[in-house]
Amino acid sequence: MSIIQQADTPQATAGAQAPRGSHGPEPRTDASAWLAVLSVAVGSFVLVTTEFLPIGLLPSIAATLHVSEGTAGLMVTTPGILGALAAPLLTVGSGRIDRRFVLWGLMALLAASNLIVALAPAFDVALVGRVLLGIAVGGFWTIGAAIGPRLVAKSDTTRATSIIFAGISLGTVAGVPAGALVGHLVGWRVAFGGAGTATIAVLLAQILLLPALPPLRSVRLHELPALLRVPKARLGLIATALVFVGQFAAYTYITPFVVEVSGMSPPAVTTLLLAYGLTGFVGNILGGWGGARDVRAAVAVMALVVGASLLVMPPFGTNQVVTALLVGVWGLAFGAMPITTQLWMFKAAPEALEGSSALFVSTAQIALASGALVGGLAVDHLGIPSAMIEGGIFGVATAAIVWAFGGERARTA
Repeated sequence: MSIIQQADTPQATAGAQAPRGSHGPEPRTDASAWLAVLSVAVGSFVLVTTEFLPIGLLPSIAATLHVSEGTAGLMVTTPGILGALAAPLLTVGSGRIDRRFVLWGLMALLAASNLIVALAPAFDVALVGRVLLGIAVGGFWTIGAAIGPRLVAKSDTTRATSIIFAGISLGTVAGVPAGALVGHLVGWRVAFGGAGTATIAVLLAQILLLPALPPLRSVRLHELPALLRVPKARLGLIATALVFVGQFAAYTYITPFVVEVSGMSPPAVTTLLLAYGLTGFVGNILGGWGGARDVRAAVAVMALVVGASLLVMPPFGTNQVVTALLVGVWGLAFGAMPITTQLWMFKAAPEALEGSSALFVSTAQIALASGALVGGLAVDHLGIPSAMIEGGIFGVATAAIVWAFGGERARTA
């Protein structure tokens, strides 16, 4: 997702090696280089779409595989946990391997994951497929998304990075509604099968387009916890964990909520999820603007809006118009959270990007998995509206903690 600055960061590596893996004079960026960047961007889109695909399809997955909707939420929890473990391990373990080979392997795992889920005869088999996804997620966020700047001339690194992160953002905001639409029209298995087919096409494109990308440096295991020694960064990790737990406690179960509580039809749900994605895209832009001016206020305000919109949703859940408006506001506010928390971390520890990258990835993935898990427990024992209340409490708590402890004194030990 766009919350992550990778281990091979452009800031840390600029000038260390010429783009495209060479050691000679810096080349001009040609069409083949932009096609290589695009292949990585499309890969990031497919990866993020796959990670969140079950959210829009939980009821039909649960019914087909004969499990509860809370149990089906493990399809979101499982890759989050594996991604949290894979991020630091792959960061350290792949230090000497050509990055294109690593990326090809991650895309192959993603394709296998989607095809296993699409063909799964039982829920436990589907979870095996999601385990493979978790490994791919952890690896991509620590390695894959940093490849762009190495494919182009130095003057084009910002544009290349933006293109790849556009794929991440688009997958975040559009992947769920797109998957829901395909799933409702032709079945959830077709949605996963289509994602698997798309991944294979991306892999073939990357094999043809990516040049040699030897590693710029190896990250050692003892570097990873460096971020924890920076007080403002610790607070940023806490805020990231809280808001993502709350977000995915609620968002994982948004489809059951609007179907069973609000009484919306499948086409209306798809439209609602698309509206959520569109407002989230706008929120991403606003978050970047606000975070550049006052990152503390941006994080606190947006977390508060996320929390408030979720807390208000259950009492008005039977009113479809109000629910739709609240979902739109929720999408706008959370759309700003990834970029604002990213800016927070950049400002908190600009000198420790490489060692802290995997730790930040792990925090986000653990929070995502934990949110889906606690949301599932709430849904199974207290009903679907409880997931919204749970998410709202976490959002408000995030805002309070950031505002109370995120002042200038948090910059120093």
